[in-house]
Formats: sequence, structure tokens, C-alpha cells
Amino acid sequence: MSMPIAFYICLTLILFIFSGTDGYFHHRLVQCRYSSKDLHGIEFIDSYVFNKAEYIRFNSTVGRYVGYTELGVKNAEAWNKGPQLGQEQAELERFCKPNAALHYRAILDKTVEPHVRLSSVTPPSGRHPAMLMCSAYDFYPKQIRVTWLRDGREVKSDVTSTEELANGDWYYQIHSHLEYTPKSGEKISCMVEHISLTEPMMYHWDPSLPEAERNKIAIGASGLVLGTILALAGLIYYKKKSSGEVISV
Repeated sequence: MSMPIAFYICLTLILFIFSGTDGYFHHRLVQCRYSSKDLHGIEFIDSYVFNKAEYIRFNSTVGRYVGYTELGVKNAEAWNKGPQLGQEQAELERFCKPNAALHYRAILDKTVEPHVRLSSVTPPSGRHPAMLMCSAYDFYPKQIRVTWLRDGREVKSDVTSTEELANGDWYYQIHSHLEYTPKSGEKISCMVEHISLTEPMMYHWDPSLPEAERNKIAIGASGLVLGTILALAGLIYYKKKSSGEVISV
């Protein structure tokens, strides 16, 4: 039996033509599982699945086929006695190990720094009147640590965080919330640690104005500048017209 191998690729075979929503679906899932760069614990797994149910699997750690259904057990007994077993046992050395360096270099060694945003949000009904949210976006790989500091000391109570959420494009995001009661003169910071960063990054909250108020001021200032420019242009136009100058448009 020829067994083409691919890295985390599902090889799909349609056994019957679908009629409406009914039909039969069979596929193989072949995997090389790497847990460390020194290849300690590396595994080669070849799974056979019919209508979402895995019925037989070869695992290089086990060293033989194992069946999970009546048909799978029957096939496992036959395949463990045939040439298929030797071919499967050789794939760990033939395919997985030689390609490990390629996979690490092309994918697993890549890192992308998170984009961090610190903002004030409306707290849920609780015993604290204020809440901050520290959000990290578009980072890779998945592992990240987000912590809160008040005057340089780590805060562990009144902190809730999401898991690392997959964007669906290899990148991740995470959101951490801190409920707190503001105190005069205190310093609140969000610290982000990630493999892409040479050192932990600190993001400090400026409580001088709520974020909504800062946005209002920025919008108001922009409107004032634009209004001044338009008024000046109108004044110049009026003076030139009053003096009898021909104005070309």
C-alpha cells in the first residue's frame, strides 16, 4: 500500500457522490507532532476517519495500528501483519525528522510583536466604580502574559482575562480587565510579556481625563482649526471682492 505523507494535511477521498445532504465521507489525517526543537517526544500519526469517526490509527510511539471500531480492529490486525506496518514505522525517520528544521524555520521560529491598547471601559455592576482594559492584538506565537501593576506591585485580585483568541490568520489577541477604585496619585500599568519582545513592555494609564473626554477635546480642537481656516478664507475673498479685484476661480 502506498502511503503519501503530508505535514498536517488532510487527504480526502470522496467514496460516493453526495445526494442532497446524505453521503459518505472518508479521509486520512497524517501528522508530525513536534514538542521541542531537540525532537524529544516527536510523533508520527496516521489516522483514518469515516463520517467524522476515527476507526484506525498508527502512532509511532505505540509502534503499530490500533482499531477503534469493529472494522478498525479487523483492519489493524491485518495491517500489523503486512508490509504496511514497516512503511508506517519508517515515516518518523524518513519524513518527520528531516523536515523538522524546515518547519521550525518557516513557521515556528517566527514571532510578531503585539499591538497593545490601554483603555477605560464601563465596569459591570460591582464594588468598583472604574475598569481598565488592556488589549494585545495581532501577535504570534500564541503564548503571552498580561499583568496589572499598581504603583509597581502586581495586582491579582479583581482581574479577569480572556484566553488567547485566534484571529483565524495565524495571529492572536487577548484582553485583560482590571476593576478598581481610583486613588489620587497612584500609577496603574499594564505589563505585556511575549517572546517577540526583548523585555517586558509597560503601558501606563493616564487618569487625567477619561478617554471619552480626551476624544471630545481632540474632535473639538480639529473643528476649531477647520472653522478658523474657513473663516479666514472667507474674509480674504470678501476684501478682494470689495476692492474690485477680479477673482479667478
